[in-house]
Amino acid sequence: MLTKNKVLATVKKLPSRFSVDDLVDRVVLLQKIEIGLEQSKSGKTKSTKDAKKKLRKWLK
Repeated sequence: MLTKNKVLATVKKLPSRFSVDDLVDRVVLLQKIEIGLEQSKSGKTKSTKDAKKKLRKWLK
């Protein structure tokens, strides 16, 4: 889950002038990273073998 401190740290890393789109992109990326880390900790991951199998289906 995102915390205010993580979002503020992300905002502080932005340049002095930025667009709302830049801010939203950064916050969305931060949230996706947090979700991925939580999924990894809870064992909700896929093996490389499973990923390659799924990619083969998509790339046909």
